[in-house]
Amino acid sequence: MSGWTVVTIMYTIGEFAAIGRISVRMLRHYDAIGLLPPARVNEYSGYRYYSDTQLADLLLIVELRQLGIGLDAIAAVLASTDPRPALSAALRQRRAELQAGIADDRFRLDRLERRLRILEGTEIMSTPVEYRPLEAVTVYAVSGTAPGMGPELVGPMVGPLIGSLDQALKAAGRPILEPSMFWYEARDDERLEVHVSYPAETPPQPGEGYEVVELPAVPLAATLRHHGDMSGIGDSWMALTERLVADGYRVVGPSREVYVQATGHLPAPDWITELQAPVERTS
Repeated sequence: MSGWTVVTIMYTIGEFAAIGRISVRMLRHYDAIGLLPPARVNEYSGYRYYSDTQLADLLLIVELRQLGIGLDAIAAVLASTDPRPALSAALRQRRAELQAGIADDRFRLDRLERRLRILEGTEIMSTPVEYRPLEAVTVYAVSGTAPGMGPELVGPMVGPLIGSLDQALKAAGRPILEPSMFWYEARDDERLEVHVSYPAETPPQPGEGYEVVELPAVPLAATLRHHGDMSGIGDSWMALTERLVADGYRVVGPSREVYVQATGHLPAPDWITELQAPVERTS
């Protein structure tokens, strides 16, 4: 076999682009960023030529781009001395991104369906807004910072915060009392402080992993009871805000959510959540 000669097949840029079913312009772009340079460039004409040994890289690039994987991640795969782990990591990362996108779309779809049911009269949005004072309450609480307001930003924080509070209270031998209460405080940098709590027993007992917080009495709050899971709670908050503004009030303190009826930690259709916003009359 020593007399055999290995022949490398060369393709023009047009032929190579046709094999990958991409444009010549895109191949030139891949060359410009160093992702897939041609095997040879004619020094006189400037024509680019690609070899058959580059076909595997071309087809991999095309497939990964169709999956939505970025060029930086593809470049890392091609540059890796062992491409299988790098390819697996890129695919897993893209899968996580797609799953997150599907979850966001499902949440929006649930809200859209609920809004349609309300418009069509098959579902009642909420109970009427009620104005009343709130008593002071002592709670056991943990806190975290969300990147902003909105269920899609706050929601992912809630489960871990509740889990850490449950674990801390159990470790300290403290009872987990109902109803749980969340409250939210806006920061100047547009982030949101999220506080998760349970009522404290009397007298409250400090412990590791949680805080004893005295929530002061509120002279007047606008309240509304949201029925159902969390998919429509944004609509209920919007309805509460629109009503209190129309009634001549403004919000003057951190808003709260009190889970009046909630079994377990997974939101269900039979949940009842009271939304509470401290208010005062506008001048």
